[in-house]
Amino acid sequence: MVTTQVSARDRFRTAYENRYTWDANFPGYTADITYLQGEKTITGQGRVGADLKAEVTGIEDEAAQKAIHGQLWEVAIHRVRRGFEDTHGNNTFTYGKTLEDGSVEILMGGKAEGDRYHLKNNEVSMVHRQIHGTVVTIHTFSSHETGAGYLSHRYDSVYHDPKTGEQKGGRSTFEDTYTQVGDYVILSERKIETELGDRTESQTFRFDNIQLLSA
Repeated sequence: MVTTQVSARDRFRTAYENRYTWDANFPGYTADITYLQGEKTITGQGRVGADLKAEVTGIEDEAAQKAIHGQLWEVAIHRVRRGFEDTHGNNTFTYGKTLEDGSVEILMGGKAEGDRYHLKNNEVSMVHRQIHGTVVTIHTFSSHETGAGYLSHRYDSVYHDPKTGEQKGGRSTFEDTYTQVGDYVILSERKIETELGDRTESQTFRFDNIQLLSA
């Protein structure tokens, strides 16, 4: 039982607005890319425009290009600044349980019925939500404070079938590193390890020589 005067909605809003996002003046950027998968090393160039659309060049390997493009797109989509009411105006919020580590569960209703989150220190430490017919659960273990909001540093993700509860694919763990470029904080490295049965697949995406585009 949560004994606080702060409503679940307001508490969630505080954590939501504490995320680091890029402002409307974000000009986009270019970067040299190194992609490590197993014993393969692939290099190329990437570009994220002011419209946050991603482009990968200089890579012929179609699977590698798709993997890199996916990471650039995912990073950009999570940096988009959307108002709380625009994103959650049709949702309701109620408190769930309080966990041993002090984090608080928020249960969603309305448009996001069935989704739930954990909040700790004004950050979202767990996400459990349905996206495109799949349930994704993400636990964040550490974060990076930018001075203008937080970014996840170490976290994992796992997917399940919403009807059967069956796990889809292996659990992936992530470690993100960021760098300050001008007025913006941009991902400079992402390490991913995915459990695939009795083996683990490792991938590393490095973004070097990051240059902001001219406004």
